Amino acid sequence: MTKLLLFAAVFTAGPFFGPGTTDSYPKNPNIDAINYAFDILVSDATDEIVGSATIDLRFKVEGIEEVRLDLVAVGDDGRGMLVMGVASGDGSLQYRHENDALFVRLATPSAAGQRVAIRIDYRGVPVTGMIIGPNKHGDRTFFSDNWPNKARNWLPTIDHPYDKATSEFRVTAPNHYQVISNGLLVEQTDVSDDMRLTHWKQSVPIATWLYALGVARFAVQHVDDYRGVAIQTWVYRQDRDAGFYDFAVPTKQAMEFYGDMVGPYSYEKLANVQSNSVGGGMEAATAIFYGDNAVTGERSVRWRNVIIHEVAHQWFGNAVTEYDWDDVWLSEGFATYFTLLFIEHQYGRDEFVAGLKASRERIIPFMEENPHYRIVHDDLDDMSQVTTGAGTYQKGSWVLHMLRGVVGEDAFWAGVQSYYGEFQDRNATTADFRRHMEEASGIDLETFFLQWLYSGGMLRLEGGWRYDAVSGTIDIDIDQAQDEYVFRMPVQVAIEVDGERRIETLQIDGVADRFTVSVPGEPEAVTLDPDTWILMTSEFVRR
Repeated sequence: MTKLLLFAAVFTAGPFFGPGTTDSYPKNPNIDAINYAFDILVSDATDEIVGSATIDLRFKVEGIEEVRLDLVAVGDDGRGMLVMGVASGDGSLQYRHENDALFVRLATPSAAGQRVAIRIDYRGVPVTGMIIGPNKHGDRTFFSDNWPNKARNWLPTIDHPYDKATSEFRVTAPNHYQVISNGLLVEQTDVSDDMRLTHWKQSVPIATWLYALGVARFAVQHVDDYRGVAIQTWVYRQDRDAGFYDFAVPTKQAMEFYGDMVGPYSYEKLANVQSNSVGGGMEAATAIFYGDNAVTGERSVRWRNVIIHEVAHQWFGNAVTEYDWDDVWLSEGFATYFTLLFIEHQYGRDEFVAGLKASRERIIPFMEENPHYRIVHDDLDDMSQVTTGAGTYQKGSWVLHMLRGVVGEDAFWAGVQSYYGEFQDRNATTADFRRHMEEASGIDLETFFLQWLYSGGMLRLEGGWRYDAVSGTIDIDIDQAQDEYVFRMPVQVAIEVDGERRIETLQIDGVADRFTVSVPGEPEAVTLDPDTWILMTSEFVRR
């Protein structure tokens, strides 16, 4: 790949809100959730769940008197969670449950470094977050749907990605069901004639939206192993043959690619699970959920790409998790682009470019309707806007693609690997990612990040070229025709003379730029961005 011309000077135009903003969740970095242990009872007689959560907390400073947790209370419709009691050790703790938050008063103020286990007993019918009802075959099922902050509807947690923790689910359910969750299976025991206890344990810390629980009548297959990690398929019993066929590929191939190119896989297993709680895919760590209709028996390209996307999330979003919802592109933009990178590796450059162009076709109308949309949010407080389709997924993906073009292939992968290496199983910010890319490339990327992540707009170029036989040159005019925002970007042109193709990189940095390039003869064609590196629309003709 020809590396695009680099830039170092800072140039911005239009509104700019700098990095460093945080979403509005009431974080308390002095309290660290280490582990959640959930005991959950479900039945066929009622949609009520009976739960107990034991939360292992570490206090980083002395003097903390109260712990805040998220838990949706019972509403006017009778749904929600009712707290039956809170205790620590042998003693009960005072608490108040208001505004969908549970405030627990500690027996004594904390000491720095102290560990405390708090047990919360509760019950109720979830408003959402746990979907209880028939699947497409009419069978009763129970499936979690915690994205982005719905775990609080059935689990008392610090329901935000900044505080990752290990977890375990001990689920008692009628014994005609199987139970899938995060991590490794620890125990299955029939505790009565008709009830079974299933215990799953997740030993690597993850964000709460990634907690998964599925209770259904499954067909289960051990598909393969990836470097000692089991790859499994869990589908409805009626969809056994089609589901085993669909999910046999390309999970392992994608894991191998990301393991080689990014860094080691974090978790104990990877299961592809058919569910009725999501429409497309949900990247729950080690137990990816796919919609009812994901199983077709046809290995469609659409669902193949969903599998790749959700596997990519195991690295980006799951292992490396955004510290704030403002930086959600570190999850969704990354998974979208790394899906394309695997497609490029596995299926070829043409399919990769076709994917880029399809993404661009979704971005264009989105940006026309939302010209000031910026990928990195500014103090997000409306969780319905945490992702905005093409703005987060496709445009975020294109930013990574353009960055790869700007810094070059070797620096791009070196930066990705060092970023992943530092933040695997931890939290990261956009500033962290930029630092790693600058260290890998030796380039000041302030302009690039400011204009593509912290400002709105996209490039709309108009221009053309004119051949001068006397001087043996061509004049190239490139105007930025978009409103308000002016970009500083390297743009390639391909010049074809006597069947020979030559690439020139031009630095655009104003509303109107003119370049003069020497040529050995009259060009047959001059093409703007011939190798599809820049997010733009263009009209470029001979004059």
